[in-house]
Amino acid sequence: MADMTLPALPEESFQRVLCVVAHPDDMEYGTSAAVARWTARGIEVGYLLLTRGEAGMPNPPEETARLRVAEQQSACAVVGVKHLTVLEHPDGVLVYGLDLRRDICREIRRFKPDVVLGTSYAIETPFGFDQADHRAAGLATLDAMRDAGNRWVFPEQVDDEGLEPHSVRWYIVPGLVGSGVTHGVEVTGEPLRRGVASLEAHAAYLAALPDHPAPKDFIPKFTAMSGKAMGVEHAVLFRAHDLQAPPEFFTEATQD
Repeated sequence: MADMTLPALPEESFQRVLCVVAHPDDMEYGTSAAVARWTARGIEVGYLLLTRGEAGMPNPPEETARLRVAEQQSACAVVGVKHLTVLEHPDGVLVYGLDLRRDICREIRRFKPDVVLGTSYAIETPFGFDQADHRAAGLATLDAMRDAGNRWVFPEQVDDEGLEPHSVRWYIVPGLVGSGVTHGVEVTGEPLRRGVASLEAHAAYLAALPDHPAPKDFIPKFTAMSGKAMGVEHAVLFRAHDLQAPPEFFTEATQD
């Protein structure tokens, strides 16, 4: 039987990673353990949150927004993220469209990442039907990467805001075994500990969720399952796309 062990992401070439998610806490369900590894290796990581998460707790929305952004700042500090941008698109009813693409495009042009980490835009996940905000965020991020490299898309950002077009090299989406993942990041040890602690930083939010398990009780179980796919103790898995590589059908055609 052929060795099916997933390879490691080529993180030695990464300089800046921009993570685009819908809500405070979206990065902290395992993925932030990979972020902790990257920042420890000198890779600059930025988070772009599209909403303040104000619909996620029974508190009044403005109170919830302040609380959740503060908890996100604490979670960022745990894993070494110093660049946090939080937009104010409405939580729970995030709309895919030009406004969302424009805002993500602006942050890509501003931060100039060589890697964008997005979320899946699939309707169904291994955990059930995905939340609508996640799908909108994932699709808008995918399109905004192409927008960012085209000088004539959202040209006011170039002409009026002084931003330059920027082309992203890698697009990566977290996933589990069986969801089309192609690469992994080992997070055994300190990165995993920091990843768990980053979700624990969302203490008030987690306390408001009935029967939510403790982060230390479930995140290591998921990373251990993913670790088996890499042949390591703990890992976070990704579907990775090299956006600057020639399409496979071109390379296959030239080899015939």
